[in-house]
This record gives sequence, C-alpha cells and structure tokens, in this order.
Amino acid sequence: MPEIRENPATKRWVIIATERAKRPEDFKKSIEAAIEHPAYDPKCPFCEGNEKPGDEEIFSLRAPGTKPGEKGWYVKVIPNKFPALVPPQAGDSIEVKRHKSGMYLHMDGVGKHEVVVESPIHNKTIATMSIEEVSRVIRAYQERYMVLDWDPAYKLVIIFRNHGGKAGASQVHPHSQIAAASLVPLHMRYALMEAQRYYEELGRCVFCDMIKAELAEKERLVMQNEKFVAFVPYAPVFPYETWIVPLGHQTTFADLQPEDIEPLSQILHDVLAKFYRGMNNPDYNYCIRSAPHYSSSGPYYHWHIQIMPRLTTPAGFEIGSGISINVALPEESAKFLREIKI
Repeated sequence: MPEIRENPATKRWVIIATERAKRPEDFKKSIEAAIEHPAYDPKCPFCEGNEKPGDEEIFSLRAPGTKPGEKGWYVKVIPNKFPALVPPQAGDSIEVKRHKSGMYLHMDGVGKHEVVVESPIHNKTIATMSIEEVSRVIRAYQERYMVLDWDPAYKLVIIFRNHGGKAGASQVHPHSQIAAASLVPLHMRYALMEAQRYYEELGRCVFCDMIKAELAEKERLVMQNEKFVAFVPYAPVFPYETWIVPLGHQTTFADLQPEDIEPLSQILHDVLAKFYRGMNNPDYNYCIRSAPHYSSSGPYYHWHIQIMPRLTTPAGFEIGSGISINVALPEESAKFLREIKI
C-alpha cells in the first residue's frame, strides 16, 4: 500500500510509492556514462589563465600579493553573462513597481545574478575538495549574501548549485550561482506563512521540532556534527533528498557565525561525498533556503540547505496533481547514505 506523507514545514504531500520502491543500485549513474575531465580546459571560461582583460571580479579570495584579474585566486565571484535578472540602471528608483496591462500585471526584471567560481581547477567538485576549499566557497556565499541581502532593491537572495546536465548545469567547471530578486515568490511566501502558523499555534519553530524528532528517531538521520545535522526528510519530494540544518535556531543565512563555517563545510562536503562515491556522482541541485531580509527577526523560520538529486523525471500524474511520487523509501535512503564510507 502506498503511503502519503506530509512535510510539516512545507505542508506539501508526497506519495511514498512502496510498491514501486527501487534499491540504491537502481539509482546509480552508469559508470560508462561518466566522463573524465582534465584539471585545465583551454576552452573553459572559468579556468585560471583563461581570464580576459576587463573581466569583472566582484569578490575573490586569493593568494597574498595577487590582484583581481590576475592568477592566484582560490574562489571568485563574477557577473553571470546570461543573467535571469539585471540590476537597476543608474538613476532608477530602487522601488520596482508593478504595471497593469489590461487585467495582467508585470514588472521590470530587476535583480542581480552572479556566479561563484568555486575553484581554479576544472575537474574538482564540492565532494572532491578539501574542507579548506569548501570553507572558502561558504565564505564567498556569505560575503555576497550579506551585501545583496542589505540592498533595498532586493527582497530575496537565493544561493544554488546545479551539478550535471539533468540539474541544468551548462558548465562542468565547479561553480554555484547567487541571484537577488526584487520579489518573494509564492512558494517562499507560503513556506514562511506555514512556519509562522506553526509558531503561533505551538510557540515553537517547526524546523527545530523536526530536528528533535530526527535526532530522537534516527531512522532518517544521515550524519551530524557539533553545529549541523543532515537527514532525509520524512516526506521528501526527491529520492534521496537531504537537508542540512543548523542545530541552533538561525533564521537566515546571515546568522551563520564565523565559527560555523568549518562545521558547515565539513558536513556539506561529507554528504556530497557520500553521493559521489555511493551513487557514482549523480546530478543534483542544492539550494540555501533562507528567510527574506524583512523576516530576518522572525523566530519561526530556520535556514537550511536542500540537496535534491536528479534521479527521476516527473511524469503526468505529478505534473497534473502537483503531488510528487517518491520511489525511494526515506528510511532506506538515509540508511544507505549513513553506511557509505568516505
């Protein structure tokens, strides 16, 4: 009998299709399909040494004595050459107004879209980096998050990573993206509303309660350290979906403290290394879910990283109903990930 589960944080229902359940080996990427990439690609725009004169460097962490535009960078943030959103023009109002066209609304596509080039080495990824290298990536995330989050032109900052073709990655070179939008989309407003409703009813953060439940039950626990916990949610939308959540309550990514960066880097690296080794480097997306700046003082939301492996394709039922079907049992998924040695 299939089981329909609800995620208490999102109120989203998911069908756990026990009669269609697949084993971990069914999800492994074909080894034959894996491509070995070189450490340097002369055609890659992100490889060190391929910079062009005049290329803008928004932020970088680099070797002492080196300057922007030169070699010697460890991580750098650059403008996205094909941005989904663009900054306001000089002299424009920072307030983005909605306009009517008959019965329809529209607004200018104001925002910012940046690329975090995570390493000068072409064939690295988070799972194969050192903890120090991952820590630099997290530092770059937070540096740009803080700047964009405080800009009154933007309402929401999204940090995400696409890994592999099925996840929408257009470049092999290790990179993430940061986008600042001038509106808060419906799914985020709904998540905030449900978290606030839970807090008003029980006086507690729903995410904090989820952490307590997962640590007590341990069935869906993947790993934890002194600052963070990783678990497969009770009602995951994607097979092997994994959340990384701060153990202490933190509303936004801006709340991440300097002493939290290494533990976060460690657990993010280790979880992705488990996917890399145990499932032959599957395609995935991850996204840092953080409250908008205007909700940063709210006690009800709790920022987290949602890792979404792209192991299946939504079909007609899911598209038509809006209800996801998950063919991997969350408890078995977590057990499989726990047992992978890294």
